[in-house]
Amino acid sequence: MSLSGHVALIAVIDSNPVFRNEVAQALISLYRVSQYDDTDQALQGLRRETPSVILVDEQAVSRGGLQFIADLKRDPILADVPAILTTRRDPLSIAQAMRQCGADTSLTKPFRRSMLIHTITSLVNKSVEANWEMLPERDKATLKGTVSIFNNISDFIAAGEPVPFTSVKQACEPLIDAIGKNDFKGILSGVKEHDNYSYAHSLRVATLLSLFGHTLGLKHEDQLVLASGGLLHDAGKISIPHEVLNKPGRLSEDEFLVMKSHVIETIKFLEVGPDIPKPVIIIAAQHHEKLDGTGYPGNLKGAELNDLARMASIVDVFSALTDRRVYKPPMEAEEALSIMTHEMGHHLDQHFVAMFREMLMDAVVD
Repeated sequence: MSLSGHVALIAVIDSNPVFRNEVAQALISLYRVSQYDDTDQALQGLRRETPSVILVDEQAVSRGGLQFIADLKRDPILADVPAILTTRRDPLSIAQAMRQCGADTSLTKPFRRSMLIHTITSLVNKSVEANWEMLPERDKATLKGTVSIFNNISDFIAAGEPVPFTSVKQACEPLIDAIGKNDFKGILSGVKEHDNYSYAHSLRVATLLSLFGHTLGLKHEDQLVLASGGLLHDAGKISIPHEVLNKPGRLSEDEFLVMKSHVIETIKFLEVGPDIPKPVIIIAAQHHEKLDGTGYPGNLKGAELNDLARMASIVDVFSALTDRRVYKPPMEAEEALSIMTHEMGHHLDQHFVAMFREMLMDAVVD
């Protein structure tokens, strides 16, 4: 999402409708996508609504991708829009032509979904991620490592392969170190304006959940598991269309069924990994369950809910209320905690809510 409050628009210009649809599906949970089969048609559409990034094929009709990008860079409206050239050639063989036309980067077909997402989000979030370079090494390592894991999740899901849990732990290691030193606010600030809402939300959950564990006196390895569970708890949302994921109003019954499916998709993804600890799967499976049995997907209630799930649901609700969304500003922490205490007594474990409130007061989390 952009800071202006709209889901960012990605324009795809390619004469192959199959390729255009594959790109649209790959970006379904992150962006809106406009598709064009020729450059002349595209130019009219791009001027009506300026996209955040343009992907144009080297062989695009009617003037070719290289010439089209060169023309864009001279256009008073579109000159500053990042342009990605999609091509069958390797980057070295087209490097000079790209410099001449002003393309920002290229993708060589066929490319992995993670490479597409990484390339686009890097351009959309260029200023945000550039600011990471000025952060302390530990904060920078946390942000870069976790966003890399997140960008690769789609490839693992598509291939039916497990996410390497060792890599997840390595990405979360500097986060645990920061929490141990009560010096994690740079991480939360660094992710606050990131375009990928699912990533930003998941890293906030990972941070606050591991802080919860630290407050309860859990050992380092257990805090790593909590952070990893937070980072991966919503992995299945990669399959949810952005119009459902980012809908400002109440979801219809059918839309809510689509939204709820992300839990099952996450469980299926995590269970493929033989080294994924059971607590990580429990966090993903039960963080939408409620004490009174009205949650999903299992309608678990009372004693059926694991303590990890009780903690995770509190952190997830708090993060959702205080997150910045395309359709709402972030709620103040005190207001969110009041809602969780006075309006969610049948849903959330109030013993843990009280502990969470005290933890936030001690940490002075913004």
